This record gives sequence, C-alpha cells and structure tokens, in this order.
Amino acid sequence: MGTGAQAGVSLPDPHPDGHAALVDGMLARWAQATPDRAAIIEGDHRLRFGELERATAQHAATLVGARAPATVLLEDHGSTTQRLVEFLGIVRSGRCAAVADRGWPEVVRARVRQALPAQPSDICAADGSSPFYIGYTSGSTGHPKGFMRDHRSWVESFRVCIEAFGPEARGCVLAPGGLSHSLFLFGMLLGLWTGGGVVVQPRFSAGRALSSLLNGEASSLVAVPSQLIMMLEHAQRRSLPPIDPVRLVMISGARWMRQRTPQLRALFPNARLVEFYGASETSFVAWMEADENAPANAVGKPFPNVEVDIRKQSGCDAAGMIFVRSPMLFNTYVGAHDETAAVRDNGWLSVRDMGYLDDEGRLCLVGRQNRMIVTSGKNLFPEEVEAVLATFHGVQAASVHGLADAVRGRAVVALLNLGSEIQPAAPDAAALMTWCRERLDPYKVPRRFLVCENWPLTASGKTDHVALAQTVEARGDMQDDSPADPESTPWLQVLR
Repeated sequence: MGTGAQAGVSLPDPHPDGHAALVDGMLARWAQATPDRAAIIEGDHRLRFGELERATAQHAATLVGARAPATVLLEDHGSTTQRLVEFLGIVRSGRCAAVADRGWPEVVRARVRQALPAQPSDICAADGSSPFYIGYTSGSTGHPKGFMRDHRSWVESFRVCIEAFGPEARGCVLAPGGLSHSLFLFGMLLGLWTGGGVVVQPRFSAGRALSSLLNGEASSLVAVPSQLIMMLEHAQRRSLPPIDPVRLVMISGARWMRQRTPQLRALFPNARLVEFYGASETSFVAWMEADENAPANAVGKPFPNVEVDIRKQSGCDAAGMIFVRSPMLFNTYVGAHDETAAVRDNGWLSVRDMGYLDDEGRLCLVGRQNRMIVTSGKNLFPEEVEAVLATFHGVQAASVHGLADAVRGRAVVALLNLGSEIQPAAPDAAALMTWCRERLDPYKVPRRFLVCENWPLTASGKTDHVALAQTVEARGDMQDDSPADPESTPWLQVLR
C-alpha cells in the first residue's frame, strides 16, 4: 500500500475548538501531531503536513505585510499543489480567496477582477463568520456568478460529512479536478481538515485516478458521474482487478446513472457508495446509499443539520420549490447574477430546484424551475425524461428541450449521448419512444431524437444543456409537424 492513504492510521478526532472552527485551522494541529504524513500528493510530488503548514504561514505573512486587499483573486498558474498552498495562505491571512477558472477568456477574467475590492486591507485574523472563499458558476447569461462562503458553513459541512458517511470520510481523499470546481475544492479541504490528506490531479485522467487508487494513495474518492463512467470504461478495457483499498466513493455534481451501480460496486468492493445532493449556495442537502433499485428522482434523506420545506406552486401537482435551512448556506452573490439566482426567505434558501418528499421521507427532484417546458398545456421537467432515457441501453446521457410547436406549444425533443458505445447504426427511434411510453405520461414522451457525437460538457464535467439548446434551435429540420398523437411516427437523426 502507498504512503498516502493512511488506511489503518487512527486519526485524532477534530474538536469544535477555535482551530477546528476555521477551514485552515486544523493544519497547525496536524503539523504538530503528524508532521511527516503526506498532506498533498500530486503525481510523484508529496508535501507533508509540516511543510504545508510552514508554506501556508509564509504566504499569509507575505499578504499581511503587503496589505493585500480583503479579497485576493487566486490565478490559475502553477501546479494544483501550488494553487492550494496559495489558497490556504490567503485564508490564513484572514482574507477571502476568489478562485479563477482556467477556462476563462481574458475579458471574463478582467470583469471578475474589476468586481472585487482593490483597496489595501489590514485584516490579519478570521473567525467562523469571516468569508474565506468565492467560487464561480456560469449563469444563464454566460457571465460568472460568484458565491461567497464563510468558514462556519464549510466546517459544518466537514462535520456532517463525517457524521453521515462515517469514519471512512476521514481518510485520504482523491479529488480529481481543479480548485475552481467547488466539489473538488471541498474534497481537498476535507482531507486536510481531517488530517487524512488529499491526492490531486490538475486535469482529470481516468487512468491516473485508478492507478492512484490501486496503489493505495487514497482511501476515498469524490467524483462527478461522468468521471466515474470513464473510470469504469477504462477499468473494463484494461481488465483491472477490483480496487480493494477504497473505502468511500462520494458522488455528486449531477445525476448518477444508477444502472451502473453494480459495476461501480464490483470495481470498489470494499467501498461505501454514497450519492449526495446539494448546490454551491447550500452545501449538503440530502444523501443516500447508491442503489440501482431506488426511484430515479430520489436524492435521499436530508442531512442531520438540514431542514427541508416544499412550497407548492400552481400547475406542478405534488411538486413544489425546494427550500432548505441549515448552518451551511452561502453568504451572498458577488458580481453578476441572473434569474437563476437563489431565493431567500427568512433564513430559508432555494436554488429554484423543484421536488417533493416521498412517503419514506426521501427528497425527490423533478427539475429546475428555469428548465421547465410547457407542452400540451402541462408542465414537464426535462430532468425526469433525461433520467428515463439514460437507462436505455447504450445511452450515457440525454438532454431534453422544447421546440416551438403550433399544436402543443412546445414539442419535446431529446438529444442523446452514446459515448464510446456508439455504433454505425443509431438506436431505433421506435424502441426509444416505447421505452419512454412505458415509464412516462404520454405528454412527456419525445417524438424527435438527435444523437450527438460531440457532446458538450461544462467546465465541471456536466452536460452543457445551454449549448445543446442552441443546437436544437439552430436546426430548422427539427421542426415537428406531426399531430399531437401519441402514435405518431418517431424521428431520429445523427449529428456528426
């Protein structure tokens, strides 16, 4: 076993003292208790906890001496290890780190920089309520939308993660993505806060990730579904053995394709497989054990420190807007934001997701309010149809949209990603339609399908629904002239 996983090491329990109340506060404790343990592993390079604490303190002292602004933009130069050290130094100095995205064009970077305070600051200490991080997501306008978090919100997230997922959450974490993705940054900081350490990758590689796990460098993994699918396919192509050292796989960022759960369980036979639902603005909301037999729209029961309130809206049947209340909510938006911004109400917060609580107390998602399609006078949430299509053999992902239609108002159109399993002959449109009919109300069933060989992804690895919507709108031959008849002939094209 490699030196990074610390699989059998008994880690001291973090206590809710002044150190543990800060995101970076536990570093000094681990530097004193276990100075030679690997804190950050990146390829062949290892930075130990003692070294990390010294580098963090040095960078913080430099910022304090230079009277750096209260918010410092963390640029995308250097290795992931270097960026993480600089991030921790900014936080240690009492300042807030705004994390730039590697993919930003210069005009976007300049706009973000202009929105941040530039005046010198004498801040030199932080408490739980101090902001430490600004992350960015792309709004519907395409301009980065900044969300600010304070120390307390993420420390509470660390604690409830351990409470819900068990002691496995204290192990070394493989976080195969950049700091600009809040999910991977959270995984990195979780590993440093617990003392388990973290394995990082500047850019995701299924082969390198599996090699790290096989070598025992990390005992837990945080990943988005698209990464896990690539890892499963790589393991199958290379006939890799089961990866026994892994004890925890945390899945988030998008809907997990639950029909692949048996394969994931076979690859990581000793791991607890958990899915969790949340958002940049909320942190954790709900979680569940990965289960191929679970309802497609279920995301689990709320975390112990989360309250959920479903607020019904007209025309949405049992579903309503999901509001949550917890100590893990974000502070405020920074810079540009749009109609997708969160809604606040007296301590409650909604990111405009729609859903309901089922009879077992599980939160079930039906979709985003801003993606809802009105077809044949009824409300349709694309996510429900996409989940059904993703269970059809050979379909890795789907994106459902509404196309202007004189009869229905909006006709349902489905774009399909077949991934590496694409065959010369596209799937049968009638079979796709039948598959959907057996699982959906008639008005939700697509009659037009488009197979896309070049599937666009966002910087965080999710399906880029905005780009695919533009693809649909740009194709005049996608017009649906069939009558509003469930027996109408389905239609399919392959877009190369």
